[in-house]
Amino acid sequence: MHPAPSPTRRAIERLPAHLRRYVVDQDHEAYTPRDHAVWRHIMHRLANRLKDTAHESYLSGLAATGIGLERIPSLDEMNEKLEALGWSAVGVRGFIPPAVFTELQSLGVLAIAADIRSHEHIEYTPAPDIVHETAGHAPLLADRRYADYLKRCGEVGFRAIASVEDQAVYEAIRNLSVVKEDPAASEDEVRLAEERLRAATASRRYVSESTKASRLYWWTAEYGLVGDPAHPKLYGAGLLSSLGEAVHCLTPAVKKAPLSLICAHTEYDITRMQPQLFVARDFDHLFEVLGAFEATLGWRHGGDQGLEEALRARTVNHLALEGGLELTGKVVARIPAPVELAPGLSTALVRVEGPVMISRQGKAEGRPWPGEALVAFGTGVLPHRGAFSLDLPSGLFLTGFRVSEHEVINLLGHQDGRPLDLPSWVLLFLSAELPSVAGGPADPGAWDAWYGDPSALAEGEGEAQARGRKALSLSPDLMKLYLEVKTLREGGRTDPHSLKTLIQRASAHPSEWLLKAELDELEAMP
Repeated sequence: MHPAPSPTRRAIERLPAHLRRYVVDQDHEAYTPRDHAVWRHIMHRLANRLKDTAHESYLSGLAATGIGLERIPSLDEMNEKLEALGWSAVGVRGFIPPAVFTELQSLGVLAIAADIRSHEHIEYTPAPDIVHETAGHAPLLADRRYADYLKRCGEVGFRAIASVEDQAVYEAIRNLSVVKEDPAASEDEVRLAEERLRAATASRRYVSESTKASRLYWWTAEYGLVGDPAHPKLYGAGLLSSLGEAVHCLTPAVKKAPLSLICAHTEYDITRMQPQLFVARDFDHLFEVLGAFEATLGWRHGGDQGLEEALRARTVNHLALEGGLELTGKVVARIPAPVELAPGLSTALVRVEGPVMISRQGKAEGRPWPGEALVAFGTGVLPHRGAFSLDLPSGLFLTGFRVSEHEVINLLGHQDGRPLDLPSWVLLFLSAELPSVAGGPADPGAWDAWYGDPSALAEGEGEAQARGRKALSLSPDLMKLYLEVKTLREGGRTDPHSLKTLIQRASAHPSEWLLKAELDELEAMP
């Protein structure tokens, strides 16, 4: 008889296959005694600092989501609590692709970076770690309204159209976080990683929908304040999980602006503390701003605006046509129409580079087409099979031979007498409208099954190397000292003789400030 799956295993099994491959085991036993000391040091100080400055849901939310102050939380313990809130948590390694992160969040799944920051970066780290993802994001899930906002924010981010340069920026941010958390990284390596991020950011030809969505997320879910602008409360995960930011954000040095759609157009720098923040009136205010932003996206707007966004993005996106039909591929050309054919649509023809996947209501149909596809806008009738001539209100005239439902050969065409350079063998679609143009494939799972790279897991070679170096940086003697301190703390009473011996032994490691801080706390215990 097989044992019942753990809460975390149940959460993983509910995920689509294309998301499951980014999940890693937490391996709670692999955390070192110093890792747990880092957690304790941060959490006790955060709990003390945040008791009067965090949103009212924060402290009670820690317990409600299975997070304690003394040791790094177990994802199994968290998932037992999160299930009651309609959420779950899975372990990932470092930065995962934005589309993966946002899709998980839209499904009510927290992606928890399984690693923990080093003691050298205890005040702040640009790298995702378990302090940020659990103590930052999880507690506010106890507030139902805010939890709904996170899901909705994930869906909006997932549907936003990303550019090819966005991928370069993501890779650069990921590289910088790995280098900064690697104890063996040289000053030159850090400098090059920072220069790479600046170069990737400068390479952007325009500000994409996805970049705007990430900015909105940053200034709300990551670095948001809420309430009275004169005395706001912290709710953003980046503020709630950073000893430095939790204090700095409330000082006069940080400008506090009322939350508005301007946040989606405001850049941020992950390498330093933020010089300005946005203050929401309440959590309903978050939905107001998110709704206003969502209305600007091709996902909701469709038409010419969506096509232009997809065209300049140079990435794989999908067009939703009339009747629930969807085309996934790269939009590479758009021929304007001289008149408006539908509200917001003055396009005669769109060319989509292959491979092209056909789907309906988010479910792929058959194998992807290796060649190109064309979408002609307007109303017309094609024969079930055979030769056709199509004269559309856009001035477009097409002739060809229909082989199957969408496959056409010997395609020729002109617009208002001007010949068009068209592929002779193509998929041809007619649609009277274009209600949506959204980011990524319409069926992510099917697209991943055909074109995903199974080896492209969340942990790269650099991340694995940094983790190994962090583990080696803790000598057996130091590990034993941290473990003995942990045992004394858990005992609840301090043995003076044992403590004195520990202090003497710790003096052999004068640079290990965290160990000294732990011992100082033990000395102060009654």
